[in-house]
Amino acid sequence: MPRVGILTGGGDCPGLNAVIRAATRSALNNSWEVVGIKNGWKGLLEKETQILDMRSISGILHRGGTILGTSRTNPYKNEGDSEIAKNNFKELNLDALIAIGGEDTLGVANKLSEEGLNIVGVPKTIDNDLNATDYTFGFDTAVNIATECIDRLHTTAESHHRLMVVEVMGRHAGWIATFSGLAGGADVILIPEIPINVAEVCQIIKNRHARGKNFSIIVVAEGAKFSKSQEILQDGELDEFGHVKLGGIGQKLAKLIETNTGFETRVVVLGHIQRGGTPTAYDRILATRYGVKAMELVFNKKFGRMAALKGNHIVDVPLKEAIAELKTVDEKIYEIAKIFFG
Repeated sequence: MPRVGILTGGGDCPGLNAVIRAATRSALNNSWEVVGIKNGWKGLLEKETQILDMRSISGILHRGGTILGTSRTNPYKNEGDSEIAKNNFKELNLDALIAIGGEDTLGVANKLSEEGLNIVGVPKTIDNDLNATDYTFGFDTAVNIATECIDRLHTTAESHHRLMVVEVMGRHAGWIATFSGLAGGADVILIPEIPINVAEVCQIIKNRHARGKNFSIIVVAEGAKFSKSQEILQDGELDEFGHVKLGGIGQKLAKLIETNTGFETRVVVLGHIQRGGTPTAYDRILATRYGVKAMELVFNKKFGRMAALKGNHIVDVPLKEAIAELKTVDEKIYEIAKIFFG
């Protein structure tokens, strides 16, 4: 019986279990054995696995997180680890591996694929910044959660005549900030793609007050900067892929706005709330389609490729194309959002 492995890497994301369920069901229906690799690439290095069967995937469609666990382990960080990963792939008797993840997870998948392993990818990130696909699952859920939070903040901001700065996720791309800000009626939206002009933001707020509006909502992505190179960090530590821990842009921005306008300003950091909990119907369906497509690629031996959404069609693209560059916010969408600033 042929065997396929499945792993989830990087940050957790609503819809991961839907992909696992769909890929497993498709494999079992075609008489393949399914091996769940626990905790991302760490599980492949340590041969931590579990067999996935019909009972394993029962009732997981609506569940957030991932039943397989995840980590940010990088098999290419320490010398020799990539060889261990390749040897364990063989020792587990895998005919193929489905890697579900974002830029880092799929970057490892692409390297291992180029070095001879039979791997296909599924795009996962709430940031929606993966190239070669229109949308990633998890993004719709994150936007819906952020939008609901912004809706709730309108009433408290208006009641207390305050400015509310809402910090949302988005390391390099402001998709969540743009979509949730537009849907939630934010008065200013600040994203990593465009350096923050504090004077301009303050003027928008002053203009609102001059019109009798005594509250404002400012949405800012965690990766937004005051200049092209100045990221706001929690600390100087790096993860295994060399990423810094972002955080604090909301607090810094709020102080600058309050100092320059004199208006009371509060900060709400949504953080991990955005990627926790049950996925939306859209994300469940998109993730399911991705899982089925991933196994279709395995059946057809189209390795080194990734399931992707183009329009309303699920297609496949080269893994190296998916990680070639980040997909930043469409200028036309941001220009629409700017119409409602102030």
